[in-house]
Amino acid sequence: MTPTDVTLFASLVGGTLIGLSAVLLMAFLGRIAGISGIGVRLLPPYLDSNTRGRVAFILGLIAAPSAWLLATGVQPQVTLESSAPLLLFAGLLVGFGSVWGAGCTSGHGVCGLSRLSARSFVAVGTFMTTAIVTVFFARHVF
Repeated sequence: MTPTDVTLFASLVGGTLIGLSAVLLMAFLGRIAGISGIGVRLLPPYLDSNTRGRVAFILGLIAAPSAWLLATGVQPQVTLESSAPLLLFAGLLVGFGSVWGAGCTSGHGVCGLSRLSARSFVAVGTFMTTAIVTVFFARHVF
């Protein structure tokens, strides 16, 4: 079994910042903070007056580990225990699922559930069930 370190403080701060950013984006710009939707709209034909805001959002995601390092003095630790081809395949599946599900975990899980979207309840139930089954099989069967 693979142990998972619980980082209560980092999780609390991270979750609070995610929720706050989603609320602020909706309150000030009327936009849903779904990463896949923001990311895909950085590509043509979506280039429009909101492109700079989308770029800033994605750059904020990329800069977050450096900001955490500056704030705490500790670099976030990331461990990847899979091969590059498996990670590429998994990324393609996530991308396909985001398009097929009309949104990603952040869009449905954070923003959709808080707006009581029925579609988001179905999407979150589907990907959480799939995640639980996948982890069970990965850790206990294979």
